[in-house]
Amino acid sequence: MNARTLIAADGLPRRAFTVAEVEAMARAGILAEDERIELIDGELIPMSPKGSRHETVKIALILHWGHLCPDDRLVAQGTTVRLSPDSYLEPDFVIFPFAAGVDGLGPETALLAVEIADSSLGYDLGRKAAVYARFGIAELWVVEAWTLAVHVHTDPGPDGYRSVAIHAADREIVPTRAAAFALRPAALRLPA
Repeated sequence: MNARTLIAADGLPRRAFTVAEVEAMARAGILAEDERIELIDGELIPMSPKGSRHETVKIALILHWGHLCPDDRLVAQGTTVRLSPDSYLEPDFVIFPFAAGVDGLGPETALLAVEIADSSLGYDLGRKAAVYARFGIAELWVVEAWTLAVHVHTDPGPDGYRSVAIHAADREIVPTRAAAFALRPAALRLPA
């Protein structure tokens, strides 16, 4: 077996994985089904645990978008978006055409990816946003769990999103390719 390797920051080689290999490890029980990881350029990246505020905002968005979802769209939570043979991400939400189905979900069909940032704001706005942009995800929202401010990223390119705007919680935001999913975060019903 010729395993692909990466050279880490410390100069030492690392074993690079493919999406297919990670999925096989999960099927074999090497990775737990509920283990929170993402694969970026062949590297397994552990994701931080979700805090209670993260889950509160997620539930509020489920309730909000569940009522708005038109028949020709799907809104999925925590679904794997396969970006390439060696990269996948798991946004908190992704909106895509119903006709694409989960098997057709990828960079070209993801209309909006949404990350809820509690302890992961720097990562979500930095490395993760750069990965979304590099693979051409049309629009990324990063919702700050505590303030409900939304960082809207559009116009993806190989060096990141060319447009990033921060919207206060009381402002309505309309996705460029999924207008039915407009959101004014301050109006969300947040469970206690």
